Order: sequence, then C-alpha cells, then structure tokens
Amino acid sequence: MQDFAAIDFETANSEPSSVCSVGIVIVRDGEIVDTFYSLIQPEPNYYTYWCRRVHGLCCADTDSAPVFPKVWAQIEPLIAGLPLVAHNSPFDKGCLKAVFRVYQMDYPDYEFYDTLAASRRKLRTLPNHQLQTVAAACGYNLTNHHHALADAEACAWIAREIL
Repeated sequence: MQDFAAIDFETANSEPSSVCSVGIVIVRDGEIVDTFYSLIQPEPNYYTYWCRRVHGLCCADTDSAPVFPKVWAQIEPLIAGLPLVAHNSPFDKGCLKAVFRVYQMDYPDYEFYDTLAASRRKLRTLPNHQLQTVAAACGYNLTNHHHALADAEACAWIAREIL
C-alpha cells in the first residue's frame, strides 16, 4: 500500500462518540507527506478515570478545543480519495461513525484497513499484537503511546511494512 491516511482516535469515556483527540498521517508513494493532530471537545463531554489514565487528557485539555465538525472540516481535504488505516480499525471506524451520527453529519463510507488484523496474519510469532509490539517488529520505536499522532505514525509505519 503506497497511498493512505493512518488515523487514530483517543476517547474521553466509553462512548465511541467521545473522541477527544485525533492524529492523521498522510502517506503518498510510500512516504509520509503530511500529519495532522488536534484535540477535540468530546461528546459527551466527560472523562473516565480509565481513559484519563491511558492517554493523560482531561477536561482542562479539551474544554476550549473545537468540536468534531470543525476538526473534520480540516481533515476531510487531507484524506480525500485515500483509504484509512488504523491499528484495530473497528475501534477507530466505530468512533468515526458514532461522532458523525452525534453531529448528524453524512458519513461517507470510508474504506478502512486494519494493521492489527494484518499483523496477526503476517507476524504470527510476536508475543502480542499491541501497537507498540508490532511497531517495534517493523522497526519503529513508539515512544509516546496513546498520543493520537504518535499512534497514527506507528500505524503508518506498520502499514508501509506489512500491507
């Protein structure tokens, strides 16, 4: 796969629509050509202990952040015509569909590829298929796991290696 957009969402709580940050990495001809990161005011707007513990974000970080439609208006032109790639794509696709639904936006049927599923097929000897483990096996050192842009960069690296 030479042209794609790697995407990663972090959520504020157990609701898939509660995206609180997004990272995007644009790959063309096998090279990273652009990145995008934004905090997002989640909907519903509250954070659970577990989510805060995972990514370190809280209300103070996102209370003045833009809402999803404003962020997506910046992302949409970047990803136009590209398939989306995520590590555990059912999670990210579910978040995207849920937040589109919450804001009553028309959801384009984005094509998704899953580096988690691909790693289970192609890298069978790994002890697990968590993002940081697969990234390391593909030669990428993920140092800021659960930061949406860092995770999207790791996913892009994996996709270039195994998709």
